[in-house]
Amino acid sequence: MRPPEPSGFSLTRFFSMPGLACRVALLLLSPLVATEAHGEQLKVWATGAYSFSDELGGFHITGISGIGTKDDPIVITEELNSATPVTLTIRTTKPIEAFGRAGDVANGIMYMRIEVLNNSGQAWVEFQFELQEILNQPSVFGDGLSFDQRNKTPDNIISSSFADFDRDFEPYDRLLFKNGKIDPLMTGRFEFLITDYTPRWTFYLVQDPRIPTG
Repeated sequence: MRPPEPSGFSLTRFFSMPGLACRVALLLLSPLVATEAHGEQLKVWATGAYSFSDELGGFHITGISGIGTKDDPIVITEELNSATPVTLTIRTTKPIEAFGRAGDVANGIMYMRIEVLNNSGQAWVEFQFELQEILNQPSVFGDGLSFDQRNKTPDNIISSSFADFDRDFEPYDRLLFKNGKIDPLMTGRFEFLITDYTPRWTFYLVQDPRIPTG
């Protein structure tokens, strides 16, 4: 059974500590705060019932909108600076309620549109997405997370740059766009539906641009 709320550090509980203990804890935490302040700024983008982050590196989110419905999909604009896999971190920011009203709760149904600028200097001849509930581990059938696995003939998987796609569900949840190309400094658009019938507080979307081989 999943926890009713995400685990983390409670500021309310922290500042209820006795005065001396609170000051000591603040001194211990201060190096972490300074590192974040002087390092590369991390920006978390929130829309609908979710937040999206490029914290794992290799790319930059440049914009976001939408709530995740078919009429108002979550639209993420990104810039990738290499032809290597990058991982988008997705978190819920509102209560989880399967099949609840989109935007008000995280309901496990997310219509997505991702617009990716190719700033890698190399043409991409394929582009693959992979869902993971646990970072760096394949998403299996039982976790409920997939690219609309129950729909055997999807009509909502579209790309502006690739003519065809393949979906693999076991032992991975992968969506591969093929038969096309995104040249350097051009933008490709991808549309698809993510479903999670046992919604989690955090999951990941790996994005893997492919370059010609041989």
